[in-house]
Amino acid sequence: MKGKTVLLTGGTGGLGIGVTPEVIAQGAASITIPYHSPKSAEQLKGKLSPADLSQVRLVRADLTDEKSVAALFEEMDRVDVLIHLVGGFAMGKVHEYSYDAWRKDFDLNLHTTFLTCHYALKRMIDRGYGRIVTVGSRGAVQPGAQLAAYCASKAGVVALTKTIAEETKGSNITANTVLPSVIDTPSNREAMGSDSADQWVKPQSLAQTICFLASEQARDIRGAAVPVYGDS
Repeated sequence: MKGKTVLLTGGTGGLGIGVTPEVIAQGAASITIPYHSPKSAEQLKGKLSPADLSQVRLVRADLTDEKSVAALFEEMDRVDVLIHLVGGFAMGKVHEYSYDAWRKDFDLNLHTTFLTCHYALKRMIDRGYGRIVTVGSRGAVQPGAQLAAYCASKAGVVALTKTIAEETKGSNITANTVLPSVIDTPSNREAMGSDSADQWVKPQSLAQTICFLASEQARDIRGAAVPVYGDS
């Protein structure tokens, strides 16, 4: 990604803290990271060196709101690479799950993906270049009990990404997604304990796969859904 302008959503989250240093190491010229919580932005700053921070621009934005997303893109001269990490996880049996919770899961997992891809593609098509990498889930292709909203919304992310890949054939724009199983983040350890954490996917490992798909080396890969399951 040397010299590229990158929009990295979710860069302040548990996975993002692993991905952001890898994007910097890949030589990106500038990285815009939208954030929702000032606390999360401060946590990311604490993880990066002053030199790395000089390449990062933190912008407060609500990616579930179209006006906020549109304003985010208006502030960027160009978008060469979109890495969309924003998402959330929730559980509940279908007959007990509220419609409000269902819609919230789709807003966070699928609708943010649509909005960022929608506006990024407009820029990429104008320039004739782009790399889009989204994050699906193992649950998108192997749904589990009490995960209906999560799995369905992530399946939508996979379908959306594959559709973009079909629509951009013949151009220098690619779209691919990764399908991680449980990621070894502090929030997952807190929620599930750490007894099986050695089997989970490490953020740094997933970051390398994501950055490969966002790089020039992956120019012939489009519409892929790459499983990253660790030992689980």
